[in-house]
Amino acid sequence: MKFPFSLTCKAVLCLMLVAGQAGAANQEPWPVAPKLTELATPYGTLAVSESEYVYESRLKVNGTAIDPPITGLLSISYAFQLPDRQAALVAINSGNDACPVSYRWVVLKVDGYQVSPAFGSCSEHIQVSADARRLTLRTPSRETPGEIDTYVFDGKEVRRVSGRTRKK
Repeated sequence: MKFPFSLTCKAVLCLMLVAGQAGAANQEPWPVAPKLTELATPYGTLAVSESEYVYESRLKVNGTAIDPPITGLLSISYAFQLPDRQAALVAINSGNDACPVSYRWVVLKVDGYQVSPAFGSCSEHIQVSADARRLTLRTPSRETPGEIDTYVFDGKEVRRVSGRTRKK
């Protein structure tokens, strides 16, 4: 049975409203991160090369493995077009139950790419933002429950800022 377009839209809006209220009730401001396996950019294609072994996928640029190698159960979570480059956040699951996920920024430019060191608080709950100079990831603190860790990548290093209390 086909539903009229307006009814379908109303149902979707209602589900979004209910989901939003459920998230607010749980005090969880964390959206579900996208999980892409390929990202075409003006500077090349960033892609996850699948493997028959779950935790051995490789991250590649234009078909060539990234150096240093990024392996594991991988997904491209977010991407930002910046003035002269494209930045992508890669989620890396190595199969370690104690710390299920870490992250790396991959920045593609005309003359190649740059890879940040691995970082994160082992959580899939993240909020990501970017401006012309910095890439930022916020996540619940593993060391101090109830607080937020913020990781800032300025193109050279990833800095961790801790201690920001979650709003209730």
